[in-house]
Amino acid sequence: MELIITLLTKNYFVLFLVIGLGIAVGKINIKGIKFELSAVIFVALLFGYLYDKYNINFTIPPIIQDVGLVLFIYTIGMQAGPSFFSAFKEQGIKLLLLAGVIVLTGGALAVLFSLVYGVDMRMAIGLFTGALTSTPGLAAAIEATHSPMASIGYGIAYPFGVLGVILFIKITPKLFRVNLKKEEEAFKAQSLSNVPAITNQTFVVTNENIDGKSLAELNVRFMTKANISRIQRKNGELVIPAPEVQLYNGDLVKAVGSEKALKRVEVLIGKATKKVIPQSGNLQIKWFVVSNEHVVNKSLAELNLIGNYHATITRIRRSGIDLAPRPSIRLRYGDKVLVSVYKGNVPLVTSLLGDSIKHISETSFLPVAFGIVLGILVGSLAFPLGSLHFKLGLTGGVLLTSLYLSWKGKTGPIVWNLSGPANQLLRQMGLLLFLTPVGIKAGEQLTTAIAVHGFSLFGYGILLTLIPMIVATVVGIFVLKINFLTLMGALTGGMTSTPGLSAAESMTETEAPQLAYAAVYPFSLVLVIIAAEIMALS
Repeated sequence: MELIITLLTKNYFVLFLVIGLGIAVGKINIKGIKFELSAVIFVALLFGYLYDKYNINFTIPPIIQDVGLVLFIYTIGMQAGPSFFSAFKEQGIKLLLLAGVIVLTGGALAVLFSLVYGVDMRMAIGLFTGALTSTPGLAAAIEATHSPMASIGYGIAYPFGVLGVILFIKITPKLFRVNLKKEEEAFKAQSLSNVPAITNQTFVVTNENIDGKSLAELNVRFMTKANISRIQRKNGELVIPAPEVQLYNGDLVKAVGSEKALKRVEVLIGKATKKVIPQSGNLQIKWFVVSNEHVVNKSLAELNLIGNYHATITRIRRSGIDLAPRPSIRLRYGDKVLVSVYKGNVPLVTSLLGDSIKHISETSFLPVAFGIVLGILVGSLAFPLGSLHFKLGLTGGVLLTSLYLSWKGKTGPIVWNLSGPANQLLRQMGLLLFLTPVGIKAGEQLTTAIAVHGFSLFGYGILLTLIPMIVATVVGIFVLKINFLTLMGALTGGMTSTPGLSAAESMTETEAPQLAYAAVYPFSLVLVIIAAEIMALS
């Protein structure tokens, strides 16, 4: 027994014990609801409460929480970055409106509690920032009020601020009778509509006007927006579609592109056919993985595969979506490209693109470290806003930086992008390291807060967490008509809740919550800071 008590005072032992128990609890399925990794915070709260109850002196170094937070936020940005800017462009206004609804509703409620129920405004600001789990907002409140009251309010509201978002995310689909499968399919369909599906079709050359003309003369890519991947002569000879290759009546031509592009090919070349051009002979159709850092961020025009290797890229697969290989499109680390090439040139194309799954899976921590350093620097910068100054803080700076670096892909010799498995591992580790100390710290404050301040403040904190989310959900579903999975991500971003994002992620295999979170979080973070400083002036 003495050994157990001793071990329970060792922070590294408790850290991994809570993580292990939390993961086990998260796997428990209760009427279709599982908390997954988010369950770690429930176990951590229990440990914190017990440590406080039995007066056990225990702390986890704050750096554990900070390291976990930056790793989690950085990997979220890395995952969402390539698609973030297009998603923000398409539905950013709606998402920003949701963030505004959440923050303004919460701020208005806090002011209402102060004016109507006599809650000290400094305490109300703390309740507001705690309910939205905004540590940067609390820092702004403390600096503006020069009072510990904000810290007390934050400590009271924060526990339910963390738990409330998770519970709301898990329960809301049932309350609003949302079919998550249909919402997932709708999100995928919307994503694909923004990037036309790529398919292929074989055509017979029947247009007398192009008989004997070369592909360069016809300028097929410019005229149709499709790519020619294979050509077969009447005698069965397979030909690589190089610019100088001429087309003759009766030739079979395989084209790759969108449905509209293929219709244009039919007008230009001739009628479609069900005949299949074989892959035998000197021609090979092969998938390559882009793992050579030297070609990352280079456009297909710069690579000039046709001129240099008599090869042509007919399809690019990025994050599970097939893209049309336009000359201007730039390759990213981990892209899969389908190449039509002479067998003799396969080794040359392999050397150019890399094609190493092993290399993709081997992740250097160097760009992660440098990326986080840059994020911390960005978060430390003070931006003027009239007479006020605000900072993005640790999380805001790291998130914005990782979004940009992921979108950028490469700077000089440094490839910023992470492979899928590496990103997932670092994200889960970061989340677990973040949730455990946060939960223990919140659990230790439960007893003291109840004894000193009573239960009414807890009620205000609960309302400050729930009402903004309820209002935003109603507005999102019935007014803005946002996809439910996107809405859940926007809610967690608006509430600046990284644990809530984990709960939303577990609902779907798509990246809808991450994209919405990444779009909303920075804006909401700044809004909370500004709102806290404005409230402090009243």
